Amino acid sequence: MAIFSYRRLLRAFVTASIIWGPLSLIAQQASIRVTSTDLRENSPVPVETASLASLPAAPSAIPVESGSLWSTGAAPMVEMAIVAAPVRPAEPSVHRFWDRQNRVLFAATAGMATVDFFVTRANLRSGGKELNPVTRVFSGSTPALAANFALETTGVIGLSYVFHKTGHHKLERATSFVNIGSSAGAVVYGLTHR
Repeated sequence: MAIFSYRRLLRAFVTASIIWGPLSLIAQQASIRVTSTDLRENSPVPVETASLASLPAAPSAIPVESGSLWSTGAAPMVEMAIVAAPVRPAEPSVHRFWDRQNRVLFAATAGMATVDFFVTRANLRSGGKELNPVTRVFSGSTPALAANFALETTGVIGLSYVFHKTGHHKLERATSFVNIGSSAGAVVYGLTHR
């Protein structure tokens, strides 16, 4: 990555946590469907029918006008079935890992890492100092710095693959977007602080 301050690193971390926090909650939503009485005959799950018709009427604490439907103190009872059946989650849109969108995202990730490498190398050659502690380990030589950015791109692809295999397809795509954004920010910062 290009040279940047710890304040910007902290801001990027907070921004990423704001973006990733809600995304992780989306995958954890449960859905329950309440079906009507039409499903009683076709339901493989036993349906329990509840009717309040045999219960005595409860006294009404609300003053009621005489002659109204509710003046008898008892509400008309209707038999209804309440069935809470767990709904199978919709089948996720199955896509191949190396589909067109991932190929474009991974190419953009590799492209931004390449630009970041050249900007970082130019800044280091002109006397700049690498502020990223992970990249600083590799900033001693050009091949080591190139290996750092190649490993970064490989790590993004690997993490996206893990998200793909575990069914977190939004996070699969978001991994590349976050890396592209952070690399672009580092490039802009490196170019403006030469």
